[in-house]
Amino acid sequence: QVQLVESGGGLVQAGGTLRLTCVASGRSFIVYDVGWFRQAPGKERELVAAITGFADSPYYNDAVKGRFTISRDNAKNAVYLHMNSLKPEDTAVYYCASDPDPSRLRASRAAYWGQGTQVTVSS
Repeated sequence: QVQLVESGGGLVQAGGTLRLTCVASGRSFIVYDVGWFRQAPGKERELVAAITGFADSPYYNDAVKGRFTISRDNAKNAVYLHMNSLKPEDTAVYYCASDPDPSRLRASRAAYWGQGTQVTVSS
């Protein structure tokens, strides 16, 4: 069993920076792929970024490429999402998710989800 807890959301002006943190319990977490998803009001949940257990070959949604960076520290059971040059359209609830099966994660059918953290970007 894996439990995920996100933190780091908040209100920031356009062009600003935030770092989201996802901390996991459960030792198997270090080999699981982890993704950051977001869901804005009235929109479907979308995968923003994902990282493998070995922290190689990160995936980024085209909308955030060049602005967001995903990283992980397996010694701390933590995954981070560094968000730079934030835009009002980045406003959403951001969720951390993980699954032993990478295809389930990318299909938004991960077994483990955090409770979400609100990110609001003002113009």
